Amino acid sequence: MPMADDTIRSRIEELNGIKESARSGDEGATGRQHAKGKLTAHERISLLLDKGSFTEVEPLRRHRAVGFGLEAKRPYSDGVVTGWGTVEGRTVFVYAHDFRIFGGALGEAHAEKIHKIMDMAESAGAPLVSLNDGAGARIQEGVSALAGYGGIFRRNTKASGVIPQISVMLGPCAGGAAYSPALTDFVFMVRETSQMFITGPDVVKAVTGEEISQNGLGGADVHAQTSGVAHFAYDDEETCIAEVRYLLGLLPSNNRQLAPVEHSGDPADRPNDVLLDLVPAQPGQAYDIRKVIEEVVDDGAHFEVHPAWAPNLVCSLARLDGHVVGIVANNPAALAGVLDIEASEKGARFVQFCDAFNIPLVTLVDVPGFLPGVDQEHNGIIRRGAKLLYAYCNATVPRISLVLRKAYGGAYIVMDSRSIGADLALAWPTNEIAVMGAEGAANVVFRREISAADDPEAVRAQRIAEYKQELMHPYYAAERGLIDDVIDPRDTRSVLIRSLDMLRAKHSDLPVRKHGNPPQ
Repeated sequence: MPMADDTIRSRIEELNGIKESARSGDEGATGRQHAKGKLTAHERISLLLDKGSFTEVEPLRRHRAVGFGLEAKRPYSDGVVTGWGTVEGRTVFVYAHDFRIFGGALGEAHAEKIHKIMDMAESAGAPLVSLNDGAGARIQEGVSALAGYGGIFRRNTKASGVIPQISVMLGPCAGGAAYSPALTDFVFMVRETSQMFITGPDVVKAVTGEEISQNGLGGADVHAQTSGVAHFAYDDEETCIAEVRYLLGLLPSNNRQLAPVEHSGDPADRPNDVLLDLVPAQPGQAYDIRKVIEEVVDDGAHFEVHPAWAPNLVCSLARLDGHVVGIVANNPAALAGVLDIEASEKGARFVQFCDAFNIPLVTLVDVPGFLPGVDQEHNGIIRRGAKLLYAYCNATVPRISLVLRKAYGGAYIVMDSRSIGADLALAWPTNEIAVMGAEGAANVVFRREISAADDPEAVRAQRIAEYKQELMHPYYAAERGLIDDVIDPRDTRSVLIRSLDMLRAKHSDLPVRKHGNPPQ
């Protein structure tokens, strides 16, 4: 018996040594990772998950590839750490590339580990977070590595709208590896250390002759401001991962659940007197819609998605009386709040996400129309603007729209008007709902009369005033049932909360179909 105990103890000691060696890795590689301002895979997971909650899956996995010297180098984990833990007590699955091993490159065993954890996340109905820091496919393993990416992409697509998927870019991500993050719900990036591109600077130079740095081609700010690939960009990994934790706290675990409720003590009937001075009555004056959002939501806290891209449309997650809502709002502080190609795509993606995960939508409308211009037309404003329209029309979650000031033309219809299915359409007494602004309308309707008049400007002013009085007064839409109520701005918070409470049990089924065919 003592001999058996000694044998078991020695085996356990051996096991613990192997696991600790796999976890700590090569000291030199760890030092090089830290010298770049980057954490190791296990350090990142420790920041993401609640302390002591991580359970690793397949820590002893090793590749079986041969050739090009691979048979002599078979480290445990094969360059990716996979497992699950909790964030604020709720289960979250995670995989993290270990750049210290093969530069985080994906091989067959590496991919199979990721496939397994993705399947587990979907089966368990829990969010999946990927901490990306890899050099792409492992060239020495050839097509087997590429097939591994295919398995990841297929699982990303299968889990889309079923569990939240979050990609955190913490290093280089090149080639086909960039498509997995693009298939997920949210992409986080860290400035200076993370990049995403299909072809790197060297290939770009060889093909086009253009010279550009890695960050200039696919850095965090490029994707957060210009391409829209990244939803968030931060200066360091610690802040980035902390914000991932915050986002997870706003999301349900899967599409069969509701987001967690957190009452803050902010009174549901708190009046919004500030709004009377915050929003100018004149439709041409600018203001920042974010300040309106902060005044209305619980404790002024909202988590803005894509804050640096298409700023003329604000998309935020916030709470009203403790319940999570998605807010879509035109922002007159940027491009007068018009809808353009980028704003339409940004809004459509956000609306689709909220609808998939049972998050009610509140739309704040102050829109002068779609942005005119040759570039907009030639680059597909029709089909791309239709994405936002399709997303709203297809959404079955509770939907409330509120017109603050102007709501002109097709943009008014697209911004979740009553006619496309909003459950409640409200307006402030400063609303102007019309086909177009009074000046433009008068110039079209009374063009001949104005041009033939002895005093064209006087006639134009007269006709503008008449048009406003007849068709743009704040009760015109309400008289025709297109607005459910015109409310006092000071009651905005309480009205929204009462309305959402009424709509919480809403049930709406779409027609039986395999799937729709949204505009692309």
